Amino acid sequence: QIVVAGQPLLVDVPTEERPHPMSWGSYPMAPWAGRIRGGRFPFEGVDRQLTINHHDGADPRNAHAIHGLAFDRPWHVHDVSDTSCTCSLNFDWEFAGVATQSVTVHDDHVDVTLVVESTGAAFPAEIGWHPWFRKPDRLDFAPSAMYLRDTFGIPTGELDEPSEGPWDDCFLAAGPVELHYARRIAPAVRVESDCDHWVVYDEPADATCVEPQSGPPNAFNLEPHVVTPTAPLTRTMTIAW
Repeated sequence: QIVVAGQPLLVDVPTEERPHPMSWGSYPMAPWAGRIRGGRFPFEGVDRQLTINHHDGADPRNAHAIHGLAFDRPWHVHDVSDTSCTCSLNFDWEFAGVATQSVTVHDDHVDVTLVVESTGAAFPAEIGWHPWFRKPDRLDFAPSAMYLRDTFGIPTGELDEPSEGPWDDCFLAAGPVELHYARRIAPAVRVESDCDHWVVYDEPADATCVEPQSGPPNAFNLEPHVVTPTAPLTRTMTIAW
């Protein structure tokens, strides 16, 4: 949670007995962000299969691997102080790799850095964050393009002019994105990142997700980044108010 002037900025843990881990707070997405279609992707001439952890309805073609391997697993804390924390997670999949996240809290902003490294062979990777902001009165951002989605809501790799919301879409944008709260939480909350892909999900009545990502959903089937022991993938995010 991020508390600003005594008010929570993010959606709290739901009150049900077993709240879904993807529907609150803010979590890192690694080593992929968003959906991987059917959990399948090719890499180095081999067809790979990820564990399916998300179903969009009853159609078996709408079952995907979503948001990576980090959002629902315990992390190892290396350093912690009153204002910062660094922790890491070894990935549980066929490639040897580790994610490291550092969070630093300031009076008027939070800085986050996420790094994915290979500790063995090369593998594809995309990273990002999924903050669930309490519903703003207005959202301001200026994307240059929007990914087209197929009938199952998966980006195809084609780009088009941004449409009017509400959205559950991936955009190309340099950022930042501003959420305006008419002083209920803060006059404006600003999300900045060196990511050039942004997913905006504002269909829920009580929340808007602004997700900076290094690549689009389904990137493993498009043009993913590839990490090696000498070439990690690093991105940063700042939430300011």
